[in-house]
Amino acid sequence: MVRLDNFLTTWKTIRADAAQAVEDMPAERLDYKPQDDMMSFREIAEHILYAGRGLTGLLLDGEANFHTPEFREKLKRYYEPLPKDASPAQIAAGLRAGVDDQFEQLGARDADFLAGLITRLDGMQVTRMEMLQFVKEHELTHRAQLFTYLRLNGVVPPTTRRRLARKK
Repeated sequence: MVRLDNFLTTWKTIRADAAQAVEDMPAERLDYKPQDDMMSFREIAEHILYAGRGLTGLLLDGEANFHTPEFREKLKRYYEPLPKDASPAQIAAGLRAGVDDQFEQLGARDADFLAGLITRLDGMQVTRMEMLQFVKEHELTHRAQLFTYLRLNGVVPPTTRRRLARKK
């Protein structure tokens, strides 16, 4: 059984690491991408922000069907769009903003809410908790992309810096 408080604590750490990665990337490299057909560092960071905020917001508001034609429009209700030329500090602040509030709201939900069935983006029936796990894993995957892009630009990711600092 997944303990919700632990789940939210680890997710908060994932989000904080993504925000730190954005702050660590030199501003002039925010639009870096290893290949033309890939998302840029900036696009990945903004995707983490918008997907996390939107999907969590929809869940908290009781949305039960994510497999609809208007799904992407519904997500936009939860966006606070960043400027096209947002600085690393602005993007990182966006990633950190609202996390405590959303996670506090999730932590206050009862087991019945989290066990309730919804329809995921792909049409599959899952519980709200399983959907939250999907959102967290989605974010973790994109955080790993940010870390890879940092490495490709000669920057050590925050998790590695912490590990190295503990060794000293």
